[in-house]
Amino acid sequence: MARPDDFEERSAHLKNLTDEELDKRFWELVEKVVDPLIDLAKTHTSPSIERSVLLRMGFDSITAKNIVDKIFEQKLLGKGAGNIVYRFAKSKKIDYLMAGEMLVKEDHWDEVREMFGDDKNA
Repeated sequence: MARPDDFEERSAHLKNLTDEELDKRFWELVEKVVDPLIDLAKTHTSPSIERSVLLRMGFDSITAKNIVDKIFEQKLLGKGAGNIVYRFAKSKKIDYLMAGEMLVKEDHWDEVREMFGDDKNA
């Protein structure tokens, strides 16, 4: 089944636009497509996504898994594992890799929950 060639008809509304106007139109359409994805990313995550973030921060896979498991237990996964580790490190004035190790080995979760408003349903 051949597709009818209707390019001329479909592109007629673009013919009188300048390069600058076409560029602007392109980026408007890109934003229209991407904005819902950004909104979704702000409200939805998963342990695998959060482990991936920690791996890119330099944690090894076992430590990343352990950190994410602890964050999941605390019902703080929606706050972002990287964000939690980073803000905890900043509050302690230590390197974030060390902060991640501390979160796995020691009990600092009361502090972390306090930093994030103690919202256990987040």
